[in-house]
Amino acid sequence: AGESSGPVPGDGAGPPAPERVLFPPTFSVSEIKNKQRRHFMFLRWKQQQRKEKLALKKKRRKEREALGDKAPPKAVPKTIENQRVYDETTVDPNDEEVAFDEATDEFASYFNRQTVPKILITTSDRPRGRTVRFCEQLATVIPNSHVYYRRGLALKRIIPQCIARDFTDLIVINEDRKIPNGLVLSHLPDGPTAHFRMSSVRLRKEIKRRGKEPTEHVPEVILNNFTTRLGHSIGRMFAALFPHDPQFIGRQVATFHNQRDYIFFRFHRYIFKSEKKVGIQELGPRFTLKLRSLQKGTFDSKFGEYEWIHKRREMDTSRRKFHL
Repeated sequence: AGESSGPVPGDGAGPPAPERVLFPPTFSVSEIKNKQRRHFMFLRWKQQQRKEKLALKKKRRKEREALGDKAPPKAVPKTIENQRVYDETTVDPNDEEVAFDEATDEFASYFNRQTVPKILITTSDRPRGRTVRFCEQLATVIPNSHVYYRRGLALKRIIPQCIARDFTDLIVINEDRKIPNGLVLSHLPDGPTAHFRMSSVRLRKEIKRRGKEPTEHVPEVILNNFTTRLGHSIGRMFAALFPHDPQFIGRQVATFHNQRDYIFFRFHRYIFKSEKKVGIQELGPRFTLKLRSLQKGTFDSKFGEYEWIHKRREMDTSRRKFHL
């Protein structure tokens, strides 16, 4: 495994390299001291691995075709999601207790279509241009939402003014170093209030192959994988931001997809290509949320009572344990 003084395969000198590379059982590419040869041998090894994997895949497909209906079922690949640790708070759709809670919670009037959402979107003090543009684009996604700027006003003074003007929800976009990095969602007048960490923000002009500007139609809302009691509460908070009478003629869809406790937001328009094929076109903006805390009542950083707080060192001990 020492340094070689002979010609390097592939440089035009010496005999051509064999098609198949046979490595000894205890051989490690990292033992090769010549950097050029080490890189070349690593590429050959990766190529060999891909060929073997493809050949095995073709062999299994031919065996399944030969067996026909007698073929064994395909093996389910192991993922972090399907190996998730069981959570005792997972919601059963037919649970009578959950149904009673939903009929009497803070969002019941929205799902019964008795209250029309009215949203106030604001920012931290002295927002920069990127945060301002993000708020303006978010207002085009959420119907009946209005953007106002803080101008040094404390949240505790903003909330009574929102309630007096019949706003049902308050969204605060925080920023750090000119980049949006946090979202506070407070349901009015009695809470709850959720605080999220925000990342991977992409404005419309930064999305490739995006569609035209969204229309004023009320979009459909899709909530994926909010399975626990905590996730159910967060999902209902997001659903209560949108009127519950979507205008399907607009073909617009707002999606909140929960995966490993990260909530991915996407805004699409779907296009009927034919009777059987449907395409989607992203309109933007897009962002990712991570729940930091859920607080009872409206925003109160000093005396607020918290239902749930994310404690990294205590809660993130297993990669297969999720809370939403």
